[in-house]
Parts: sequence; structure tokens; C-alpha cells
Amino acid sequence: MTSLTAPRVRRRRRLGVATAAAGLFATLLTAGPAAATPDPGDSPKQRQSVTTSQQEEARKAIQGGEIPGVDEIVHSKNVEHLANIPKDALKGTNSDLAFQGKYAFAGNYDGFRIFDISNPRKPRTVTQVLCPGSQNDISVSGNLLFLSTDSSRSDNSCTSVTQPATEKSSWEGMKIFDISDIRKPRYVAAVETACGSHTHTLVPERRDVYVYVSSYSPSAAYPDCKPPHDGISIIKVPRTAPQKAAVIDFPVLFPDGGNPGGGAEKPYVSATTGCHDITVLPSKDLAAGACMGDGILFSIANPAKPKVIDRVQDNTNFAFWHSATFNERADKVVFTDELGGGGAATCNAEIGPKRGANGIYEIKGRGDHRKLVLKSYYKIPRHQAATENCVAHNGSIIPVHGRDIMVQSWYQGGVSFWDFTDSSKPKEIGYFERGPISADALVGGGTWSAYYYNGYVYSNDMTKGLDVLKIDDRRTDPAKRVRLRELNVQTQPDYL
Repeated sequence: MTSLTAPRVRRRRRLGVATAAAGLFATLLTAGPAAATPDPGDSPKQRQSVTTSQQEEARKAIQGGEIPGVDEIVHSKNVEHLANIPKDALKGTNSDLAFQGKYAFAGNYDGFRIFDISNPRKPRTVTQVLCPGSQNDISVSGNLLFLSTDSSRSDNSCTSVTQPATEKSSWEGMKIFDISDIRKPRYVAAVETACGSHTHTLVPERRDVYVYVSSYSPSAAYPDCKPPHDGISIIKVPRTAPQKAAVIDFPVLFPDGGNPGGGAEKPYVSATTGCHDITVLPSKDLAAGACMGDGILFSIANPAKPKVIDRVQDNTNFAFWHSATFNERADKVVFTDELGGGGAATCNAEIGPKRGANGIYEIKGRGDHRKLVLKSYYKIPRHQAATENCVAHNGSIIPVHGRDIMVQSWYQGGVSFWDFTDSSKPKEIGYFERGPISADALVGGGTWSAYYYNGYVYSNDMTKGLDVLKIDDRRTDPAKRVRLRELNVQTQPDYL
């Protein structure tokens, strides 16, 4: 672990609310030199040019204290930065997080890394597994670990390489590992899915695990992934025989084709050709789907046969429905809008406070007659530089009975703690962020996921590594009494 110098704790100037195959193989990496070379083919574009005036604007904002300096750490007084663990053998982009017992599981475009977090102030690496394939969205359930592959690979092994999607041998989908021995994860199954797996969501049952695979058709360049791609793949994984995992259905969620998109008038509004992310609340038999141009609410009383209850669109402010989070009482859903795909600077006055933000929806009615009703938007109230990619991204509920509080990633906008107990008046109650990676170019980075787990917040920064945060605030203190044995944020537990 690298030592931490004391960061500046100061208030920033507020600028306005702004199919399984043979040959499965995984390479274990130690904390020393990599045993194999990660494949750079899956890594997203990291650097974009900005205009001279934008560079000058960024420098002036840094000098004037409106934004932190390059890589400077700042946070609110109620937030403490406990630790940072930089990247090691896996050099790709860090992605999502999952938790089980004293371990945190961190996805990376080159594989995944397992941390022992029994001492949150001194996390340590237990295992690193080289298995390239974007995004390597990650989940765990019992002795099983799941990874999403959403890029064209030469085969389904962990030694595969990138290749054009037009190749008939291309593979993408779900990978499954046995983590009975946490130090030596064993690759046991692979299931090919339509359009790959951008993300996935577990619906755990006693004997089986159902996996909802979210994927979407990015362009006509992918011959096996053209519209209509109007549903999700459902995989059934027997816990005692995961090698028998298989797709059991592809339910159509958008029989009318979904949102056609904004066309020439609003080109930023995405057409619906699949789902980006689904969050399930098994205790309430509910799920919420963020599906490009649509937000949906559906029943999962029968997890093998999800049923759409309601569907909403917001062609005024939402560009790309990215993810969803239920509140504790399951009478609200927070949907995020990933305007710019996570690679653009959208936390500024020009874009404003309603785009690239969260939409707070209340759930009205009962049973199959429930409806999603928009109440307000929330966006971080701290403008970012033109060289900082910033937009609403992955977060989780902080379990406080009687209040609705989230912690959330905003890429280079950092980590925001915010309260939406009053659906119409959400407000930030704390934050943590770094200054821009560069004042001269838009270099992709920032926090991908920020999740609350057993008293602490774990943030997987795409370039800087794993950060551990702690919030000390009377509004969030009751959550410290809540202890979980396992957490996949897209499979929300019942905290009540």
C-alpha cells in the first residue's frame, strides 16, 4: 500500500447545482511482475484533445480555487480518506466492485483483483487474475464469481486476444469462476450470450443462480448484434454444477422496439437496443432496468420470467439510461443518465443540472398497476474542468432507516454523498474528489463505482486504484450498525 500524504480538506467554491468451450484457462498474478502481458485491445480511449481556450479555462479554475489542482485530493469535513491501493499487475481500466465477508472483488479490463479488507485502513491484495475482456463487470454468490465480457475475443479462454467482431470465431458473454479457494480462483464455465455481456445482475436462489445479462447493440458493425435486440439473456447456473450453466430464455422487454431515439433534433437521446444495467430487489420481487432510451419497472416473482410493469422515457433531459437504485422502502428508484458515455466533460454550466444527472422517480400504486413518477433531478453541485470526464455513474444506498441516502461515483467528479429523502429536494451532504488528471487534455479516469459496505465506502478509480473512505455524519451514522455477509449492489439486499 502506498503511504498517504494528508490531503487538503477545504470547501470548494460552489458554482451552482450544476456457450462453454474447452480450454478454459486463467492466469494468477502475484503482487510482483506480471506473469503474462495484459491485452490492451479492450481498454477504452484514454485521451482526447481540448481547445486552447478550454485549457486556459481549466488552468484559471485551478489557480482560482474553483477546482482542485491536478491530482490534488479534496473532500468535505465529514469525509475521511483512509487508504489508496494503486494498480499492480493488472494495467487495464478498473471497473465494478463486489463484496463477500472480509473481501472486496474489483473488476479490471484485464481481469480481477481480490482485496482483504478486514482492516479497511490497510487493505491488502490476496489474488490477481489475468483474464482480459471488457468490462469485466463482477459479482459473487457463495463460491461462485461472475465476469462479464463485452468485447470481441478470439475465444472464451483467459488467454484470448481481441479480434474484429466480424470474425465468425468471435466470443463474448459470461465467465464463471469457483472461488472456494480465494487465493486460487478456478475458471469453470463460459456462456456465450447475444451481444455479449456489458453488465449482469444476479438473482440468487438456494439451488441455482439466475443471471440477467444486459447488453446492447452499439452499431451495425457487429453482424451478430443488430437491432432489434430488445431483451435480456437469462442464464441459469446450478450451484453444485456451475459447468452446466446455460441460457434458458431471452425475454423481450420492448415488443414495440423501445425508444426510437432523438433523431436529428436530439441526437444525444439513445435509441433502445437493449439494456445497460438492471437492479433487482429480491425481497420485493422487483427490478428496475436502465435501458438506453427507456427506464423500466418489472416484477421478478418468477425470476425466470420477468414481467414489465411500467416504462418511462425522458427525451428532454436523459440521453442514456445507465443504472438504477431502489431506496430502502422500495417506493423510489434513482435512474442515472450517462450523457456522453462516461468520456465527456458534462459537469459544467453549459450542460446544466438536469442532464448527465440522476432522475428521482417515486413508485405509485400497487401490484402490476404501479407507475414511475419523476420528482426531480440530482447532479453534483461542483463544476468540473473541460479536461475532466464527469457524469452520473455507479452508486449504492447507505442503509439508514427512515432516510434515503446514496453514495455515488461521478468519474472525475469524484464521490458524492447525497440525501433524497425529500424526493423533490435532493442535496449533497459530503464529497471526495481528485483534481483533473491533466489540465491540457481530457484524459479518461475517475471513480467507476463507489459503494457502502459494512461502515466504509470503497471506490474503484479507473486509473488511481482502490480508495477507502469513511463518512462521519449524524445522518449516516445509523448505517454503521448494518452488517452484510455479501453485497452485489445490483442485487439489493433488504436492509429493514
